[in-house]
Amino acid sequence: MRHNQLPNCRSDSIGGEARMKYGRKFLVEPGSKVRLAGIDPGFKDKHESHEGAMPELNKNAARIANLQYLLYADGSRSLLIVLQALDAGGKDGVVRHVFSAMNPQGTSVFGFKQPNAQEAAHDFLWRAHLRAPARGQVVIFNRSHYEDVLVVRVHKLVPKDVWSGRYELINDFEKMLWDNGTAIVKFYLHISPEEQLERFRQRLEDPQRHWKISESDYSERELWPAYIEAFEEAIEKTSTKYAPWYVIPSDHKWFRNLAVSEIVADTMEGMRLRLPPAKVDIAEIRRKYHAAAEGKRQAGQPQSK
Repeated sequence: MRHNQLPNCRSDSIGGEARMKYGRKFLVEPGSKVRLAGIDPGFKDKHESHEGAMPELNKNAARIANLQYLLYADGSRSLLIVLQALDAGGKDGVVRHVFSAMNPQGTSVFGFKQPNAQEAAHDFLWRAHLRAPARGQVVIFNRSHYEDVLVVRVHKLVPKDVWSGRYELINDFEKMLWDNGTAIVKFYLHISPEEQLERFRQRLEDPQRHWKISESDYSERELWPAYIEAFEEAIEKTSTKYAPWYVIPSDHKWFRNLAVSEIVADTMEGMRLRLPPAKVDIAEIRRKYHAAAEGKRQAGQPQSK
């Protein structure tokens, strides 16, 4: 896994080259090998605390808000954000803390749980395509179509020859979205086993979060090596120039949010979004309505309400 090259997205539209440091550092270069054991989940760069990172977090939030406004106004492109992690990896936290900067009118979040009867009756990508963003919209997948090469693989729910063939189908699906104007950015939130256990403990001690814990959370820990192997292969085989993966050190929640917010903002800047032209003659509207009202005001005439 190399961190010195960004996806070579086409210059006319939706990939763009992220200019800032975390996009370069955490990118999984297409075709590279991924070894998660060699990536420090506790990395926090130069920052020592949440407070120290706050100026950059606030700057990124403002950038995201402004760029989402442009995305909505531009109306020709869309953005799909994929969040994947092991249990307690921080997907909900990213949604809450990073994407709260976005206007809810142009943003939606979809959580991928076990397929229901209708979803299971279709191909595995059907429910993902159903939730893909329309032009002008941002959609966040909390878990995603990748569950069908992760959980399905680890728990042997389908034979290997079935799940192993899905990488190519996923790449084709994401390429089709990209060709139709959707920028795609995918995050694996990388935590350590020790941090996961600590987060489970915190849930046990907080009555407000008891509902988030289950015995299966603990039993799944026994499958940690199998999940890591599944994530590594999935990321290796599906990190492309049009739908790159980023491995985000996530033991420190605030650093996770900082890195994700910067990469999302950089990705949106690379989309070259523009405000559309006015639909009316601005000068004529000013003359016809505002100048006339101002003239009445100066002459002391009553104005219509």
